Order: sequence, then C-alpha cells, then structure tokens
Amino acid sequence: MGYFFVLQLMALSHPLSNMRHSAVSMGTDLGGSSSNGIGGWTRLRGGGSDRTFAAPGHGGEDLDPATTALVMIEYQNEFATEGGKLHDAVKGVMASTQMLQKSVEACDAARAAGALVIHSPILFRSDMTDNPNPNLGILAGVNEGKLFVEGTFGADFVEPMRPREGDLVVTGKKGLDAFPGTDLESLLVKRGIKTIVLAGFLTNCCVESTMRTAYEKGFNVITLTDCTASMSEAAQLASTEGTFGMFSKPMSKDEFLAELKQ
Repeated sequence: MGYFFVLQLMALSHPLSNMRHSAVSMGTDLGGSSSNGIGGWTRLRGGGSDRTFAAPGHGGEDLDPATTALVMIEYQNEFATEGGKLHDAVKGVMASTQMLQKSVEACDAARAAGALVIHSPILFRSDMTDNPNPNLGILAGVNEGKLFVEGTFGADFVEPMRPREGDLVVTGKKGLDAFPGTDLESLLVKRGIKTIVLAGFLTNCCVESTMRTAYEKGFNVITLTDCTASMSEAAQLASTEGTFGMFSKPMSKDEFLAELKQ
C-alpha cells in the first residue's frame, strides 16, 4: 500500500475533515406509509427519507435486551489484524481503547442477556465494480488500495469476532453507512429491535454514519466509545466526545454491561 494512500486515509479520518453524511434513502416510493405490526413500527415516506418508527421514536428508552441489537461494524482483518492493509493506521487507538477485547466481552454479555448480535462487514469484488463512489473520498482510497476484497484475508472476520451461533450477518454493505443497500433494517424490524448498540471501525466514518441514520430512523441509539477505533486519537475523541453525544447515548463497555444487568 503506497505512502500517499495511507496519508489520504489518515487525512479523511481527521476530525476537521469535511466528510458529510446523508441519510437519504434510495427508495422511489415517496408517498404513504405502511406498518408490519411489530412494536408499532411504521415506515414513513416523504422527501426521499424513510423513517422506521413514527414520532416520537424510541430514543432515550430504557435498555431491554429483548429488543436490543449490537451492530458490530467491520471487525475484519484489514483493520483488526497484523498484516491487514489498514492495521498500522488504527492499531494505536485499538491499543489505547483495548477495543477488540472489550468488543468480545460486550458481545458475550449481550448474548447471555438475550440481546441480538449483528455483524456488518464490508465486501467488494476484486475489480471494485461494486464500489459506489470509487473516485471520491475514502471510497477512492478503498478502490486504490483494493481493500476488503471478498475471499481475501483482509475481508475475513478477525478471529475473536467471528459470528457465533445465533448471530446475524448483514449483507450488501458497500458504503460507509450500514443501512443503504443492505438488509440491516429488515433484520432489525423483523425481530422487533428498538435499540441499536454500535461499535467497530472507523469511529468517525462507518460507525458515525450508521449512528446518524439509526438516529434519524427513530431507533434508540447507543455507541460504545471504547469498542471503537479510528486512525488518530484526535479523530477518536472528536467523535466519542463530540458527535456521538448529538446522535446517540455514548457509553463505555462497562457502563453498557451495567445497564444490561438492570
């Protein structure tokens, strides 16, 4: 991986980077509403943006393991394992937060309490023809570096975070946000999930993008601050001590485990 490519990705992870997030749906049905009768779920369409729950949504509700899902984003070798193309860029923050071991502990405790664990990997064809924005921003870096190519070491789950029996795996993730073009929302809705607990890589990119959309859709959103990693301490803190509080309830792993037991 070239030096310029690493610099490009690190610049994009900087807290002052002008990265924007859009929660606009790709759907074409702009009128009406529908309900599946699960937990009061209603899909509202208007202005091109879909909400999962009608107002007032579920934000701020008490945590109920039966309606809670941990969404673990991109726990893949490319980031999390020595030899991964992006590991050197994130290993400093991984070490300072001890995010990998804490993520394992959070998932184990959630399963034991009856919550759902969902894994959200990102995968691309070897020719990158499924990269939705290959010439701009961080996805241009993915394209240039041939990252997360399906069937390769880099795209595989890091060993401690491999899906276990009863876990679910999101399919179709090609961009930063785990909702567009994937089956994540249907997995959540079919199981009556109201609270989403987010962790993974990168703190200020895919985790933050998914957090913002989940918030807009009306989910109760929790972010696990020490179960995430970015490419610099500055970028990490800009999210965990800044934007996370605007669109979620930030918690440490230990705080989350304490709420699970209540």
